[in-house]
Amino acid sequence: MKSLCTMGLTILSLAAIFSSVAATAAEPKQAPQKKRPPSPALAAITDDPKLPRVLLIGDSISIGYTLATREALAGKANVHRAPTNCGPTIRGLEEIDKWLGDGRWDVIHFNWGLHDLRKSEGKHQVPIDEYEKNLRELVGRMKKTGATLVWCSTTPVPEGCSPPRTNEDVVAYNAVAKKIMDAEGIAIDDLYPFALAQLDKIQRPANVHFTPEGSAVLAKQVAAAILKALEKRQPAKK
Repeated sequence: MKSLCTMGLTILSLAAIFSSVAATAAEPKQAPQKKRPPSPALAAITDDPKLPRVLLIGDSISIGYTLATREALAGKANVHRAPTNCGPTIRGLEEIDKWLGDGRWDVIHFNWGLHDLRKSEGKHQVPIDEYEKNLRELVGRMKKTGATLVWCSTTPVPEGCSPPRTNEDVVAYNAVAKKIMDAEGIAIDDLYPFALAQLDKIQRPANVHFTPEGSAVLAKQVAAAILKALEKRQPAKK
């Protein structure tokens, strides 16, 4: 009798296993998620040798305005950019030599800050005193290229964005950057007040990023700052 019970339990167990396997096989397989194609803004460009060379360095905000800036300066400059999101200054220090490469640059338009001031567990990714030290070092490295440098101030942060950032920190980090640029005689493309005056029209709600139309608005300001720097490099006409 005991043997029959054991056999019955074994049959029931095997039936449960086969049922589970059949059910699993019947489940529709999820299609593998497609990777997002890289932004065309990050693609390398072919230079027109008759035109000056410009390098954009910055985070995703600058990626957003790269193509429109390139279009605005078509026929006036070869507009390159670092082929990545340049993140905080700590990443800049690690990769600046690779981004600068061996070529000649006439103008470098650059920004760090939005990633430095982001918070995690109440602490900034890069504290403001370390940010100042890193930025000074990055400026020194870029000046060695002989390019005209243009600092781009960090754009405003709206309420409710994630990961946590505050606009008070944007103001504070921009002030530190301005102190460095003034001491080094570096021009400032003050994108902060430019964007702030029209933020409700150009920025996504509760998001540090801008709409495509907003990025095109920023690009006009960026292109104008680059043109001004290029004009200063031209020898005075007699």
